[in-house]
Amino acid sequence: MGKTIAEKIFDAHLADKPFVDTWVLSLDRVFCHEITTPVAIVDLMEAKRDKVFDPAKIKAVIDHVTPAKDSQTALQGKILRDWARRHGIKDFFDIGANGVCHAIFPEKGFVRPGYTVIMGDSHTCTHGAFGAFAAGVGTTDLEVGILKGVCAFKYPKTMKCTLTGTLRPGVYAKDVILFLIGQIGVNGATNCVMEFGGEVIDSLSMESRMTLCNMAVEAGATSGLCPPDMTTVEYLWPFIKEEFPSKEAALAKYAAWKSDEDAVYEKALSFDVSSLEPLATVGYKPDQVKPVSALAGTKVDQVYIGSCTNGRIEDLRIAVDVLARGLREHRRIAPGVRGVVSPATTSIYKQALEEGLISVFLDAGFCVTNPTCGACLGMSNGVLAEGEVCASTTNRNFNGRMGKGGMVHLMSPATAAAAALAGAIANSPLFS
Repeated sequence: MGKTIAEKIFDAHLADKPFVDTWVLSLDRVFCHEITTPVAIVDLMEAKRDKVFDPAKIKAVIDHVTPAKDSQTALQGKILRDWARRHGIKDFFDIGANGVCHAIFPEKGFVRPGYTVIMGDSHTCTHGAFGAFAAGVGTTDLEVGILKGVCAFKYPKTMKCTLTGTLRPGVYAKDVILFLIGQIGVNGATNCVMEFGGEVIDSLSMESRMTLCNMAVEAGATSGLCPPDMTTVEYLWPFIKEEFPSKEAALAKYAAWKSDEDAVYEKALSFDVSSLEPLATVGYKPDQVKPVSALAGTKVDQVYIGSCTNGRIEDLRIAVDVLARGLREHRRIAPGVRGVVSPATTSIYKQALEEGLISVFLDAGFCVTNPTCGACLGMSNGVLAEGEVCASTTNRNFNGRMGKGGMVHLMSPATAAAAALAGAIANSPLFS
């Protein structure tokens, strides 16, 4: 019987099997940020186990509230900063050289096909875009990962999501994942890995695949997974070119991390997305989704473009394409609307500057901030007041997510940019 990608990764990383349904896996990467990791650090220190299993396999960043907004967040940053220095963790990205964790770690080439990755962050599933098993974990599992380089999981069940057809112009990965979550519900993939496949996935960039996998957890999935292909190799090539004589050789090796044709899935779903149109969430759950056309005219107070879901250079380019069309008609952000853009990493910020994207945002009336997760979880840099509505490219629309009493409509960068110009939810001129 054949194996799925996730099953192959588990088989290759088995370190121990203390119980029938418990697989202890060796870890290739442990990612850390300043919100969840300091608790683990303090626990380990109090237990007199202030050690790390391998400083080269631990990567850390200050990203959620950066720069610090108060003494408490400053202390969290200090704990992580001191810990990284104490243990010689060279891949520590501090303010000025940082970025949102699920953007900067792939950008640095830290994730490879077949890897096992954990982090104290639910959207760690993003890294499955590279054909890796990547999962968010709680404090205890994070502590064990830091100390011993292992983590316990149940053997994975996989839900196969095959996407066929061709996406219409103006429809993006964000629309695809909102559609899928809307179809299966927020618990539809609970205790499963979501494996994405089909011609639509094959055509997506790595940035778009990361957007797709990023929100697998919003359907209850442990992780999202895309099979590695030449697109994966091209993205990783600057980091792996010394390991392989050619890209074809790299692809041949990474082909091991694809599901077998006779692999057995817990569920198998297939959707033709050729007729899919731009979508946005309503209400307070990610599976409450409607076509943007059905929400047209819904007033917004703020537009937010950024996050680990849609703050990459591809996303900024798409938003600017929409804004530039409006600017040619001497239009800016609609009166009464605040626009906030947060490039996901400092490198993306620099590239956006060089390409002239930042100028377009500024000319349109956006506030461009440093890389941060702050607004996404209602901590800084774009928190909503009670009763306010935000058109956002983030990943969660929970009640109070971006501020007590605020309403968040999740959507693609193209739709968010269109909402900024219209002052209300609207389809972008890219959609046809």
